[in-house]
Amino acid sequence: MTTPSSGMASNKNDHAVARKSIEDFDHTKKPGRNKYAMACATLASMTSILLGYDFGVMSGASIYIQKDLKINDVQLQIMVGALSVYSLLGSALAGKTSDWIGRRYTIVLAGAIFFAGALLMGLAFNYAFLMFGRFVAGVGVGYALMIAPVYTAEVSPASSRGFLTSFPEVFINGGILLGYVSNYGFSKFRLGLGWRLMLGIGAIPSVFLAAVVLVMPESPRWLVMQGRLKDAREVLDKTSDTPEESALRLADIKEAAGIPQECNDDIVQVKWQNKGQGVWKELLVYPTPSVRHILICAVGIHFFQQSTGIDAVVLYSPRVFEKAGITSSDHKLLATIAVGFVKTAFILVATFLLDRVGRRPLLLGSMGGMIISLGTLGVSLTIIDHSKTKLMWAIALCILSVLSYVATFSIGMGPVTWVYSSEIFPLRLRAQGCSIGVAVNRVVSGVISMTFLSLSKGITIGGAFFLFTGIAMVAFTFFYVMMPETQGKTLEEMECYFGRYHRWRSGGHAASVNGKEGRKEQHPPPQIQMGPF
Repeated sequence: MTTPSSGMASNKNDHAVARKSIEDFDHTKKPGRNKYAMACATLASMTSILLGYDFGVMSGASIYIQKDLKINDVQLQIMVGALSVYSLLGSALAGKTSDWIGRRYTIVLAGAIFFAGALLMGLAFNYAFLMFGRFVAGVGVGYALMIAPVYTAEVSPASSRGFLTSFPEVFINGGILLGYVSNYGFSKFRLGLGWRLMLGIGAIPSVFLAAVVLVMPESPRWLVMQGRLKDAREVLDKTSDTPEESALRLADIKEAAGIPQECNDDIVQVKWQNKGQGVWKELLVYPTPSVRHILICAVGIHFFQQSTGIDAVVLYSPRVFEKAGITSSDHKLLATIAVGFVKTAFILVATFLLDRVGRRPLLLGSMGGMIISLGTLGVSLTIIDHSKTKLMWAIALCILSVLSYVATFSIGMGPVTWVYSSEIFPLRLRAQGCSIGVAVNRVVSGVISMTFLSLSKGITIGGAFFLFTGIAMVAFTFFYVMMPETQGKTLEEMECYFGRYHRWRSGGHAASVNGKEGRKEQHPPPQIQMGPF
């Protein structure tokens, strides 16, 4: 056993030699997709299908729940949006849990909790019991939302990180589509049985997901934090594009973890002082300029992803289509399936563009399309609302605007949010930083979900989408000014590109050098902080 000590200044030359030996590693090459890393990312990201299914199925199930349990619109929107609020508990606990038992077993735990929640919802006999089931399912969703992008980012090579880290969003959209199809299929059953089957059947995939995750390796970064260098090296050799990249990634992780480069034992004893209290202080109380910038970007992108109205469309699309003039229940559910299909198709396109086009171009282009779509949807719904006759062209424009909105969201804003926020935090802050982002995401989602029906009654449904249009314009400005490109950067060097806020473009090499020196001064490397408290 080797213990890292405070005398690490003498290791600078060794580290320089280690990095010089892989200096010629060409990051610009376009290697083929690493199949092992892709398999790991796929298995981890499949947990996100649970959230997608719940969101998709609730859009249609809520129609029948309201009829069967005889609840009003306020109770309905609270029931629909409560899962997002309940997921806060799961995301808050996920950071601590994943540092304690590992990323992999945290994913298993997420599936087990959702399984229990889905069964409770399917067996619900009244509104209160149903809300309890949604509480349990919400905790599981919170775990899955936080841990899947973190694990995927940590096993992915830099060349494919955007592609692989977008997988959770792909499976969320796949789950939404399955939920929409489930709505249509079970809508033919009698009233009291149909919606219970819609909700309860969500327990089936969670069992399968919890089982297959057990064949995944643990995150190499978590293994290094535990001092298990041999295990981490084996995982990195399998998930890197070349042996040189594996060596580079291990050297960077060891540096971030405060382990001397010459420590090559199978197991290294890693000391830690305060069980993670310093992590929260560094994030929220005494952040460096780079950490503060990173936190602002992570919170901002999660806030704007939800505040631009995506959950209003996903959860209440049958209501939107009803306001547009579609009265048949079957036609509303079929139109909703079209929304799910378009959303899933465009997220698949986005996965292949993230590492080719970059995060910023996709994000800005997506937001521009969303602004146009939301504005057009607001205009068409307002025209329909004020017309005394049925305007087929306005109905068609409304449907096209909804499809355009989910398409432009899915090609940029949807996947980039999770990719960007999971890759910009330094190792010592990653689990806790990502949990803050997920918490903001779920709070805003819950607020939108639990107020949309009331909002649309208060300012009209067209006015609600005009409000979302205005928020999207603010989001575009924020993204353009504050968020640097992260494509092709390793996770360990990411911090160097932040800290200059709107002047990030002029950072260049100086920012990289200053960022690394600042981290060495403020975070002496001998010890690792583990676990959020």
